[in-house]
Amino acid sequence: MFVDHSEEAPDAGVSAIAALDEPTRRRLYDHVVQQLDPVSRDEAAAALGLARQTAAFHLDRLAAESLLDVVYERRSGRSGPGAGRPAKLYKRSATQISVSLPERQYELAGQLLAQAVEDSEATGEPVRTVLHRNANNLGRQLAGQGGASVFDVLERLGFEPRHDDDTVVMANCPFHTLAREHTETVCGMNLHLLRGVLQGFGESGLEACLEPSPGRCCVRLRPAA
Repeated sequence: MFVDHSEEAPDAGVSAIAALDEPTRRRLYDHVVQQLDPVSRDEAAAALGLARQTAAFHLDRLAAESLLDVVYERRSGRSGPGAGRPAKLYKRSATQISVSLPERQYELAGQLLAQAVEDSEATGEPVRTVLHRNANNLGRQLAGQGGASVFDVLERLGFEPRHDDDTVVMANCPFHTLAREHTETVCGMNLHLLRGVLQGFGESGLEACLEPSPGRCCVRLRPAA
C-alpha cells in the first residue's frame, strides 16, 4: 500500500512557507521547535520579549498553516474539579511541508524502490521485476482515486503533460535527479507507472512508450497501435 502525497495542494505548501517570511513569526516557530516540550503562549512571549497578544496571534497563524500542532494540557498536574482549564500549547507539527519548483516526487520514488527491495527479498523475484509491477499497481491505484482524467492524475504527479500533435509529452520528470543518476531503473519505473494510470482509466487509445528527450520525462504517450 502506497501513500499518495501528490494530492497535497502545492498552494498550501507555498502559503505555509510564506508564513515564515514574517520575522516575528519565524522567531516563534524556531523557538517552539527547539523545545523538548510543548510551549504555551505566555512562555513563548516571555522567551522572546513579546506581548502575549502578539505571540498568540502568530502562534495561531502558524497552527493554521499546519506548521505547529496545538495540544491542551493541565500544567498543574492535577485533574478533576478545581484543576483549572487545560492550557493551549504549541509544538512542532507532524505534517511534512515541502515546496519544489518544478514538482518533484522523491518520497514517492523512495517508497516504490524500498518496497521493491523488501518484496524481492521476500519472494526471490528480481528487484526490477517487482519495481515494475508495483509501479503499475500504483498507477492503477491513483487512477481509481477519483481523478477526472489521465491528464488530471499526471498533473497531480507533476509530469506536466502537454499535447504535441497526436502524442502527449511529459514536460517535467518528478524524479529528475534520480533519473539522471539511475536512468534505466527510474525510466522503467516511470514507464510502468504511466501504463498503470492508463490501464486504471481503461484508456485503450493511448500507450506509454520510452522516448527519452532532453529536458523532458523519458515517457511519451502515443496513439495505441
